[in-house]
Amino acid sequence: MIIAIIVAVVLVAFDQITKYLIVQNMELGESVPVIPGLLDFTYTHNDGMAFGLGSESFRWIFIAVTLLVCGILIYMMTKSDFKSKLYYAAATCIVAGGIGNLIDRVLNGYVVDFLALSFFPPVCNIADYCVTIGTVLLLVFIVFYYGKTKKVSEPTEKSN
Repeated sequence: MIIAIIVAVVLVAFDQITKYLIVQNMELGESVPVIPGLLDFTYTHNDGMAFGLGSESFRWIFIAVTLLVCGILIYMMTKSDFKSKLYYAAATCIVAGGIGNLIDRVLNGYVVDFLALSFFPPVCNIADYCVTIGTVLLLVFIVFYYGKTKKVSEPTEKSN
């Protein structure tokens, strides 16, 4: 659990530092090629949800949902019977991403986005990719490992 906390703090810090650097060094709407034809830094504000869905009017709903999901994932990490590294990695990424964007949403009323990949239309940020990677890992865990992981509280059969 300590490692998960450290990784989450590092991911949130990386997200916030990159957003700060973008805000300090770029004009809103400005786009700078980083890897031509693949990656641009394009400074935008997102007052909606993932991929620009929703709007400012849903801000407090987004905040509440983020807190609820993060709370459930953290609870599952601390209270669950199974101890899966894959689950910990997934939950850590999702919580870190949620907190990274939650900070922006609470302080600014919008999320700073800047990563524009040529093959993926929405402009995103580090926190968005943490949530995306964490969600994929969580789906892999659920589909391939959940229920197959030995539970701590499960008694073992003894042969007579």
